[in-house]
Amino acid sequence: MYEERPALLDGAVLWTRTAVPAGGGPGAVLPDGCMDLIWADGHLLVAGPDTRAYVPGETAARYAGIRFAPGDAPRVLGVPARELRDRRIGLGALWGDAEARRLADRITAAPDPAAALDALVRDRAAEATGPDPLLGTVVARLAEGRSVAATAREVGLGARQLHRRSLDAFGYGPKTLARVLRLQRALALVRAGLPYATAALRAGCADQAHLARETRALAGTTLSAYTASLPVSAKSETPDPSGSRTTA
Repeated sequence: MYEERPALLDGAVLWTRTAVPAGGGPGAVLPDGCMDLIWADGHLLVAGPDTRAYVPGETAARYAGIRFAPGDAPRVLGVPARELRDRRIGLGALWGDAEARRLADRITAAPDPAAALDALVRDRAAEATGPDPLLGTVVARLAEGRSVAATAREVGLGARQLHRRSLDAFGYGPKTLARVLRLQRALALVRAGLPYATAALRAGCADQAHLARETRALAGTTLSAYTASLPVSAKSETPDPSGSRTTA
């Protein structure tokens, strides 16, 4: 079972998941521009930004995680996002094994591991530099469907500067981030019940075929297979591409 709730860290989301019986494992996690710090049965790991669908293997019975807003995790974790792209690594590789074990033990002993994870991240964020407002503007404009060139002009950066800062903040360049956010917009509209062609155009794709290609490239599935995999409750939700993580 998977559940989400708002985190106290601005823009972040807390989530929990318990393993399901054999044969009914979790679906693929689709790229969303985010990074997660995850507690899994007493161990801490980091999920870097994805450029393709990630299919988790059940290695723990209980999970708790905090999903950072796009671009926010590197300042808390202390490592550029590009170094974690398409990777899942133990927190010990970033903060040292002894510190990772100490923190994992603290979270494991807590009655609510997700809340303990939230407290840990808030403490670390308080010691780090504040969020870069420029990056928030980049995400907001690309999420609205603005072009990379127009976004760069608005924030006062050249194309190379924006690309370099995007690699450090998001793990990939602004064009890839724009594609990821556009797919999230389109799939939110599909979940709301819009026809594929309508969802494609409203999300900023050229046509339904364009959306189909992006779904295959980024999500590793087809539109029809994605729709068939949705639980009934998800097929009429209000479109919110900045909300819960999309799975297939």
